[in-house]
Amino acid sequence: MSEDHLLLCFNKGCTQKYNPDENKPESCQHHPGAPIFHDLYKEWSCCKKKTRSFTDFLNIPGCKKGYHSNEKPPEPPKPAPLINVPEGQEVITVAPRKPINCNSEDRPSVDEPRRRLPFTVSQSLKVALEKQNQETVQQTNDIEEQSGQIKIGTSCKNNGCNDSYADENSNQGICTYHPGVPIFHEGMKYWSCCKRKTSDFNNFLAQAGCATGKHLWLKKDDTKKTSSCRYDWHQTGTFVYISVFSKVANPELTYVEANRVSTFINIVFGKDENLFQQEYILNGVIDPDKSQVTMAGAKVEVKLKKAEPVSWKNLEYKPEAKSS
Repeated sequence: MSEDHLLLCFNKGCTQKYNPDENKPESCQHHPGAPIFHDLYKEWSCCKKKTRSFTDFLNIPGCKKGYHSNEKPPEPPKPAPLINVPEGQEVITVAPRKPINCNSEDRPSVDEPRRRLPFTVSQSLKVALEKQNQETVQQTNDIEEQSGQIKIGTSCKNNGCNDSYADENSNQGICTYHPGVPIFHEGMKYWSCCKRKTSDFNNFLAQAGCATGKHLWLKKDDTKKTSSCRYDWHQTGTFVYISVFSKVANPELTYVEANRVSTFINIVFGKDENLFQQEYILNGVIDPDKSQVTMAGAKVEVKLKKAEPVSWKNLEYKPEAKSS
């Protein structure tokens, strides 16, 4: 059967093309569960196999066998609006707010649960990541050609490629892959390199690569070296900005968490995946729901919304000494 007459399987973890006349009870190896992304880890709910690497997550073999299926799973329903506002009218909710003295007993507890702040990936970082990924692929291929220690059946580590190593001839095959990084933002999923957006996770996994090159058989060392970075802060009347000067941060592994009086920054950056971690006990009180993060090519900027438009003397909290 020609390639044009093959059907694409939409079972999670499969995404292979198949001949419907040869579809058997054990033709498809897939995941019956759902993907879970939590605390840097990625896993399938059905087999609980965890990994921090998105590429390794895509390469986790299915835990169930069955028939291939070309039926797309239904998309999750969109949430209904919380309130119905008549056309032409605006609803404004004003909640009473008590002024907070940051050095008094009214100060919120630093032990409040933190929430992860939303982030935006700038165009400069996307370009830097694609260039870095291409350099890494070339360096790893050079190592593979010298070592010759690739096990048969090893999956290609390039994003979007489903090929496996069979013999030395596999090195001559053309790899079709995504040189960019996966972006998950406001319910949409896409690769930074080609920006074909979809809300369906299976459609995202099935997207064909937008670049060609050599296969990447060997996995890069996941050990991360703790590093120090220069950082600075400034403020306006309503926001506090913390800038960490870390070049080429990894959006998959970088995150910022905050509660009303503390912020924890975790940045994985550079080709060697250096790690920067820092906790700040903030001098003032913020609103985490209105705070956000911007990742640029040369820095990560944390934008914290002040709970009240007052000037901070310092970034970090320094309790006032009690008089005896």
